[in-house]
Amino acid sequence: MLVLARKINESIVIGDSVEIMIVEIKGDQVKLGIKAPRDVKVYRGEIYEQIKKENIAAAGTELPDTIGDLIKKKKKN
Repeated sequence: MLVLARKINESIVIGDSVEIMIVEIKGDQVKLGIKAPRDVKVYRGEIYEQIKKENIAAAGTELPDTIGDLIKKKKKN
């Protein structure tokens, strides 16, 4: 994990198309502004995890956490 220190109005750029800016710091809360193309989905972590769980339940199967897990499962079969 990369950890960076930023101040208000400073930003972090990810790839060529995503920019995350520190908008406000109040107490223990940090407000972020995110500029990204419309085709890039941006979720809060807890929402993303819930979406993954619901997708797995809807598919009726458990998905591997990593490519390595997927390869191990194929070798066993």
